[in-house]
Amino acid sequence: MDSTRTLAIIVGGGPAPGINSVISAAVIEAINCGFRVLGVPEGFRHLMRGDTDRVRELRIDDVSRIHLTGGSVLGTARDNPTKSAETMAAVVSALDGLRVTHLVTIGGDDTALSSSHVVRASGGRIRTVHVPKTIDNDLPLPEHIPTFGFQTARHVGAELVRNLMEDARSTRRWYVVVAMGRQAGHLALGIGKAAGATLTIIAEEFASATIPFALMCDIVEGAIIKRRALGHHHGVVVMAEGLIEKLDPEELAELQDVERDEHGHIRLAEVDLARKIKVEVQGRFSQRGIRLTLINKQIGYELRCADPIAFDAAYCRDLGHGAVRFLEEGGSGAMVSVQDGRLIPIRFEDMRTAEGRTRVRNVDIRSDGYRVAREYMLRLEPEDFRDAAWVERLAEAANLDSDRLRARFEGQTA
Repeated sequence: MDSTRTLAIIVGGGPAPGINSVISAAVIEAINCGFRVLGVPEGFRHLMRGDTDRVRELRIDDVSRIHLTGGSVLGTARDNPTKSAETMAAVVSALDGLRVTHLVTIGGDDTALSSSHVVRASGGRIRTVHVPKTIDNDLPLPEHIPTFGFQTARHVGAELVRNLMEDARSTRRWYVVVAMGRQAGHLALGIGKAAGATLTIIAEEFASATIPFALMCDIVEGAIIKRRALGHHHGVVVMAEGLIEKLDPEELAELQDVERDEHGHIRLAEVDLARKIKVEVQGRFSQRGIRLTLINKQIGYELRCADPIAFDAAYCRDLGHGAVRFLEEGGSGAMVSVQDGRLIPIRFEDMRTAEGRTRVRNVDIRSDGYRVAREYMLRLEPEDFRDAAWVERLAEAANLDSDRLRARFEGQTA
């Protein structure tokens, strides 16, 4: 082992299935390449305070069988070292004190940003590589390349929604489910599409910068009306968490006391959009004399520490191994990806917006994948208002006259 080369591993952001597989592969490959390997617990939290007491050396026996387990053996945290020059200097000083020459960060866009700042603040002395992790699938990889953890989260989420669909059928009720996904609707769409949910709504389908809360409720209400007209009195609506950030500013102002994380983001999981939708839609039907049972549910934390499915376990081994090979070959300042079976680094500067933030990969609503998902949803569409007899059935299901139905919904289909 070359004692002059020390590699540290840091996990930041929320958990995602496959973290331990990345750690395992990176540790094994780094030791085989002659590195001393250190595991830094709880992201950048303690390094920002100059505390290195919790850092421990990792050996192959410590990680050889963790690749099929969920969670993170190093823990994780959202503490943001980029918020000031002083905290970043403390991080670099702490890493220097540990004789760290190479750094592997595992996380989402905020951790990627922190990793790029370590390169800059250390004057390039510490070589870094980032492994893209997020169940949101929103990092700027090529369209066909998922972020690790997404496939497992979608798989587990789809199973949960399938169970809710059966409960809904058995009890003649509706569920409104909000799935994690701060800025992109990949997870909600993937879960809804795979499970065959009645309706999925994501922020990307709205061209406007803001979405009135009433419009979200109109779409849900319209789907329930259409389903009732078809003779069914149950269903599941899946909504992307990111819809919260597209609420009208005046409506969002009511949420300003909600806690924010270290990077300034509203903790969306604390905003119960599903409950707000439930109360409003249930009230609308009640006012028209229709008794409807809606149940609100949030899905997110249940997905993040699941054991990785085979796809993510294998994929993450490639990523962990590839990250170390990239550093070993002299690389630095990039995010690793595996494309067509080959390691392809993506430079940090190629991931940035003009404002210096990590670019977000959103759902492309022009894609065949989205169009197929939309075809299998149940919504009020413009063609629903072309047949007078069908409009009468919809009006009866809504307990409205046909003119009021048209006035309410014909111009509001998304």
